[in-house]
Amino acid sequence: MPNVPEQPRSGSADEVGATSHRRVRQEPADARTPAEVSGRDIDGDQAPAAGQAPAKARPTQVASTAAAHALRLLNRARGTEAHPPAPSVPDAPLAVVVGGGISGLVAARELAASGHRVQLHEAGPVFGGCVGLHEVAGLALDAGAESFATRSTAVADLLGELGLGDDIVTPEPGGAWLYLKRGAENVVLPLPATGILGIPGDPWAEEVRRAVGRAGALRAAADLITPVSKKILEGDMSLGALVRSRMGSAVLENLVTPVVSGVHSADPDTLDVDAIAPGLRAAVHKHGSLARAVAAMRAAAPAGSAVASISGGMNRLAAALVADLKAAGVQLHANSPVAGIAPGAGGTGFRIELAPRAAAPAAKDAKHEKESRHERHERQAHEAGAGAAGAGQRREVLADRLVMATGGETAVDLLRGIDAGFAEHRPAPGAGISLVTLVVDKPELDDAPRGTGLLVAPTVDDVGAKALTHATAKWHWLGDESGPGSHVLRLSYGRLNDVASALVNADDSSLRNAALKDASVLLGIEITAGDILGFDVVRYSGALPFATTGHAKRVALIRELAATHQGLDIVGAWLAGTGLASVIADTRKRLRITVS
Repeated sequence: MPNVPEQPRSGSADEVGATSHRRVRQEPADARTPAEVSGRDIDGDQAPAAGQAPAKARPTQVASTAAAHALRLLNRARGTEAHPPAPSVPDAPLAVVVGGGISGLVAARELAASGHRVQLHEAGPVFGGCVGLHEVAGLALDAGAESFATRSTAVADLLGELGLGDDIVTPEPGGAWLYLKRGAENVVLPLPATGILGIPGDPWAEEVRRAVGRAGALRAAADLITPVSKKILEGDMSLGALVRSRMGSAVLENLVTPVVSGVHSADPDTLDVDAIAPGLRAAVHKHGSLARAVAAMRAAAPAGSAVASISGGMNRLAAALVADLKAAGVQLHANSPVAGIAPGAGGTGFRIELAPRAAAPAAKDAKHEKESRHERHERQAHEAGAGAAGAGQRREVLADRLVMATGGETAVDLLRGIDAGFAEHRPAPGAGISLVTLVVDKPELDDAPRGTGLLVAPTVDDVGAKALTHATAKWHWLGDESGPGSHVLRLSYGRLNDVASALVNADDSSLRNAALKDASVLLGIEITAGDILGFDVVRYSGALPFATTGHAKRVALIRELAATHQGLDIVGAWLAGTGLASVIADTRKRLRITVS
């Protein structure tokens, strides 16, 4: 995503090759650590592949779970918990983590640190979820999330423990721009820098007036003198309803919607304000206006950039977690879908049925070209199960602890085997997204004419993308690697309007052509097929779960139900909220509270 202002809850789940003259089809993996890029399964004691964070020295083995937990608490108090978890002892309780995204990897690390033996089962061929790696035109690039929100220290703390703290970097200061419809024409304007989720802290600022017009700014400024009723704190409320009632439709359509649709692929009228911007309603009541509430929250935010990343890309986080878990003796199983979960004998623990492991995927053919990573994983799991069903080669694991770290739909479907009550909490699928990365030879872009990228208003009809990130302008390390004249552009498809949303399901060739056209319009510089050094398409189905109105209540009900089953935890973005900051903080908090 372009570098947008701080977003209190949503974080930066940013939207996310061929060589010159010929298209080399690449697996659109969600998180290929260097070992996965080489085509090897990560399992058992396999040594880290080249480029992975080196395994750190193992600490002294702890004799019992209680001793391990006590030592961990002592280390935390001393501030020395930067070492890998101690390898578990053979008779320690077994914990199984289902799902190998970032929440699953972090959960496994927490469990290993408390003295558990840990198995992690990932249905697909790679670990890391939406934090992945792909190579385009010889550049190792993030295939998914490319930054994290700095509103808390959750991500930075973890990176420090993994030895990556010194590699944290902040974006270049160009900032994001907006592409808006203004009457019969479309205009390009800088995004006001004093807002939250596009909501301006100063509705009469010059950049706000340029974006929403004089009449729109006057309506927004009425927020400063309109009384705030206590009723603003009552009941469920969408972000769109709050903004519209306080500042009017112009601010909502021209500032808030482009930012929110770019980050969440959702209409602000569908998103729960308390989930997307926790504390905002209370701040409006306290300060007497939405604008003053936003200004106060911005002032209270940590100094510096609202987002950060790692030199070399966020994909290094997944690689470092995998290396750390292997050093701790965690068993990492890729291509290992879970077929079912049931209560253990006597009602204690869990019986986990594993489907036969899928074979390593072959190069994707035209038949499956438009598959998302989730669809690909489901197909592979089905094919694996069908191939061995007659032989009855399914396996079973008996676990003392269970952590569900999958998407919401999969988690609920499996947890119904433990408690039928989970069925009513099955979430609606999130939006599909297609991410097109172009590496181009275009010296005219060296001056970053549109900052770090652009967000597109849904009313615009001449561009299909919802956002463009000028990655080489945003991250200094990437600009250095690509060299003068070469630029990395990432365009995200999954617009709110019906016509543009159809592009998300287009084939790779069509998306490539659409990306060339859209990049030319958004950047104001013609980019042709002859300028392309490489490109790739990465697809995510349901990648961003919707925090629709009533989200907090739904999450509370799910976790109350989970609490009735001793040893069960449920983590992931569908509960914690979108973004690495939310997911990592929530996962560590829940596992630290419940691990015993």
